[in-house]
Amino acid sequence: MILLEIKNRIIEETLLHRFTSAKPESIDITVADFDGVLFHISNPDGDKGKIRISASLKFFGDLQQHGAEGLLQREYGEYFVSPESGYDCSVQFDYSNLPDNKEEWASKVALLKRNCFASVFEKYFELQKAGGEKSTAIVHYRDQETMYVSAQKDRVTVIFSTVFTDDDDVIIGKVFMQEFKEGRRGSQTAPQVLFSHAEPPSELASTDALTGDNVGYITFVLFPRHYTDKTLDNTINLIHTFRDYLHYHIKCSKAYLHSRMRNRTNMLLKLLNRARPEVKNVEKKTMSGRTFRKQ
Repeated sequence: MILLEIKNRIIEETLLHRFTSAKPESIDITVADFDGVLFHISNPDGDKGKIRISASLKFFGDLQQHGAEGLLQREYGEYFVSPESGYDCSVQFDYSNLPDNKEEWASKVALLKRNCFASVFEKYFELQKAGGEKSTAIVHYRDQETMYVSAQKDRVTVIFSTVFTDDDDVIIGKVFMQEFKEGRRGSQTAPQVLFSHAEPPSELASTDALTGDNVGYITFVLFPRHYTDKTLDNTINLIHTFRDYLHYHIKCSKAYLHSRMRNRTNMLLKLLNRARPEVKNVEKKTMSGRTFRKQ
């Protein structure tokens, strides 16, 4: 299966081009990303000598409660500035004082959305190491869709709620979830994955979790081996994109099924055309002796 990129390639390529350009130019680009996230690349106050990258996340307020701004300050240092009006966080560079490792910084800025998400995971991983925490982080990452993170004594539980727009999405989604369960047999280090349909898991009994035939809940049970110093970044990279990963592959599966159905229909039409009997020309004569052909 295809893993979605965790960084925004448009942001990365645009910054690389601007960092290596001989002459600074004006720029004003708006870029859309998954989960309703918007990026804005511009010159602050029209100053061509500076470039600012801002991000707008509908759920940034939820992430702020779990240290998002502190993590961004740690990752971007002096380049992390006050957010642009209408946006939640901004990173700004001065062309006269660009960092030496331009490629690395372009890649790091392209991870702005990922680093916002990372704050809640890092917090609860640390809480688990400290003995667990009864509270649950609730992040409304999409309209009607929510992520829940909680830390117990021996594990961290991450639950995604997702809404399936079509009835057949539920069926295909269940198939994917079954594959995740089967995948654990091949790797004992893989996290446990649970799927519940229509009703939320018991852990969410005291929350505002939605119920309904088109609602699904995916639970990841992460153990300390999944967020050691070596595995921490990879775990965050994979799990924060899971919802988009799931729905992307559901759409790919439906597109594949539709293409196979069209190919099958075309093949059947060809068979029907070949099975149609040929019409023979028959000569007949009238009583007057004239000849005509009937087709």
